[in-house]
Order: sequence, then C-alpha cells, then structure tokens
Amino acid sequence: MSPYQVVVNGKTPGGVSLIIWDEAGQSQSFEVSVDIDVLGLTQKIHEVFPAEPLQIATSGNVVMLSGKISSADVADKILEVVKNTTPKVTSLMEVPPPPTAQISLQVRFAEVNRTAMQQLGVNILRNFGSNMPMSVSTQQFSPPSISTTQSVATSGGTTTTTASGNNFLISNLLNVAIFRPDINLAVLIQALQENNLLEILAEPNLLTESGKEANFLAGGQFPYPVLQSVSGGTSGAITIQFKEFGIRLGFTPLLRADGMIHLKVEPEVSSLDFTNALQIQGFLIPALATNRVVSEVDLRDGQSFAIAGLLDNRVTEQFQKIPFIGDIPVLGKLFQSRTLNKSKNELLVVVTPHIVQPLAAGQAVPGPAFPQPFLPSANAPDEGRTQSK
Repeated sequence: MSPYQVVVNGKTPGGVSLIIWDEAGQSQSFEVSVDIDVLGLTQKIHEVFPAEPLQIATSGNVVMLSGKISSADVADKILEVVKNTTPKVTSLMEVPPPPTAQISLQVRFAEVNRTAMQQLGVNILRNFGSNMPMSVSTQQFSPPSISTTQSVATSGGTTTTTASGNNFLISNLLNVAIFRPDINLAVLIQALQENNLLEILAEPNLLTESGKEANFLAGGQFPYPVLQSVSGGTSGAITIQFKEFGIRLGFTPLLRADGMIHLKVEPEVSSLDFTNALQIQGFLIPALATNRVVSEVDLRDGQSFAIAGLLDNRVTEQFQKIPFIGDIPVLGKLFQSRTLNKSKNELLVVVTPHIVQPLAAGQAVPGPAFPQPFLPSANAPDEGRTQSK
C-alpha cells in the first residue's frame, strides 16, 4: 500500500508465517491465521432454518456441524447449503431415528378381458370327370383334396393296375359341408363367431416392516423347455424351467417422521396366452399376456389411490381373396375368406396402506366370526345329559 503499510488477503482457510524487514535490516515475524466466516454462515443457516438449534465450528479448513436436528431431511438440506460455501464439511448433527412400524397394504385387482372372433370362408371342390378335378380356395382355411384309388392284381406273370374313381379327402370339415356325389360337387363353409369374457378379482393383503420389501403371487408356474448347448455346435439335452404367472404384487413402504407413508408399488397381472403360443419340436409353449405398473406415491394411514385407465384394445383382421373373381359383387363373396379378432382388456388397481401395531401381552386376539359355531359354549348346559338326584 505504501512504504509503511502491508495488506494481506486470505484466499483459503489455514495458517502462514509473515516476516517483514525494516530499513535497518531487522526482521519481525507474524503468524497469520485465515478462518472461514463462521458468523456469516451461521446467520445464513439460521435465516433459512430458524427452528433448528445448529452449532457451527471450524477446525482449519473444515466446517463442523453439530446439534439436534428435527429430521433427517432437514439435516440433508443444511448439509447441502453448507457444502455450497465450503467443500470440506463434517456432520455431527443428531437426527431422530426413523419410526419403526409395520405397514399393511390392502390391494384390489379388477381385470376384465373381452375377446370376440369372427371367421367366414368358403371352399369349393368340383370334379369334371376322372382327369379334371377343380378346387377353389383362398388357402386361409384347410381346403379339401381329391385322391385316386388304385388296385394292383397279379395273375401269373401279368400285373394289372386298375384306377377307381376319385375320392374327396377332407382334412378340416369346417362348420358346414355340402357334398353331392352324383354331380361330384362339394362346398365347405367356415363360419364361426366366438365371444369370451374373463373377469379377475383379487384382494391380497401384505404386511411388512417400514423400509423392507414384500412380495405376493397368486397364480402358478408353467413349464417350458430350454435347449442346452454343448461344445462342438451339437444340440444338447432339453431341460425344463418354470415361469411364474398370475397376480403379483411387490411394494416397499417407508414411514416418515410426519406420519406420511412413501409407497413404491409394483402390481402385475399376467395370464397364459395360447393364441400366440409357439410349438417347437412337439412342445406347445404359451405366451404371457402381462399388465405391469410401477408407481411411487405418498399417502397417510387409510388413504387410497387407484391406478386406472390401463386399457388395451386390439383389432386383428386377416382377409384373403382370389384376384378378379373375388371382386365380383355378391358372387365374389364365395371366393373370399375373412378372420376378425377383437380383444379389449381393462385393469384397475386400488391400494390402501395401514399402520398396524402388535397386540399387547395378554390381549385377546380377535378371531373370525363364524355363521355356525363349531362347538357349544362351555357355560351352556349339556343337552341330553341326565342329572342324578
């Protein structure tokens, strides 16, 4: 500043030795200590959290926080504010332990699955003599075929082969079959309408401790083959594994100090789907139709929330026709085939958490109410017993 003034600026907390020489060459030593602005930091914390008895102290370049804080969330927020000022922070704050309780979860599953199917197709077979059969089909449904029966007769060294009339071979009788052998005409009609309705209602109740996961499964397991690979690229043995399906529920509750229940819920509804099944080496492996939801929500004891609007509407249509002939009005319907599948799936999940406490020692456990008592009361007089005088 001047020949007689020195200004020292502290950049980081710590200590340093300052030596100054005068005009006569004599030195003078000073120990300079640079501290964090604890007063300003304390005022800032108390302005944001006025109800928290927090003490702030320093040791070198480390800030130490101590005191009894109301909750762990408030302690985390205080620590975040202090870290923005200085990166080296040691937390000695005391927080109340998290409340321990058992959480009972009541879940209601309601699923409605509607499926409708319509099929319509015509196969026509006509035989114009033994050498001129004719069949008209869109190949969507199995058509009939014509075969010729031959008989072989051997007499001495002569072999005679005789061909008999043509025969109709029907692999799928479909729904309606009309056959006129006198004119060698067969008409097979596929007309099928099917409606399916599936309703599922489950009411599982789960109990677990706060902060721990609980799982529930109401359903089963279906086997499916797995091909084991071996060295050399050859196929190995087939083993059987099992896949779970049904109504599954997984939830993790966390009870907070203010009585709120933070809930992570994972409900799932799955069923076997034979429509999309696969057949591999003689094994029929069904597919799984699955509805799964993962949600997190904060609730109080006894409050409920619903997961709705899980709709799945599907329409699948397969249409085949013979070119040109199938486009003729009215008559072209005989050369067309159609398959229409409609499916509608609706799912509703209602979740209600409850905080439960164990019964006190000696307290009677409430039992179920039976419509008909299994045994008579101990104080009731016995019927049919004769009393002697």
